[in-house]
Amino acid sequence: MKILFHPAVDDIHLCSVLYALSDPVRMSLVSKVAQHGAQPCSSFELPVAKSTASHHIRTLREAGVVRVQIQGTQHIVDLRKDDLEKRFPGLMDAVLNAVTV
Repeated sequence: MKILFHPAVDDIHLCSVLYALSDPVRMSLVSKVAQHGAQPCSSFELPVAKSTASHHIRTLREAGVVRVQIQGTQHIVDLRKDDLEKRFPGLMDAVLNAVTV
């Protein structure tokens, strides 16, 4: 069974989170997960190749923004909003509110 790296809450760094959120494709992905909840990678309609989408999801995962769980052949992406709120209070609400405006 493949185990994916997810940083512990105390190991999530603001610079990494902001970098991960700086890309419009990654921000779109985060916004979709925030609005609709956890979903498989295959459900995202992104304007990039599948390999590029995987890169974006890995960047978000390694920064601590999302959690990816493997269920059979699917990778389920979920926002680590509680962990991010604990580490950086108000950050994700501010970011997500700015996107929906």
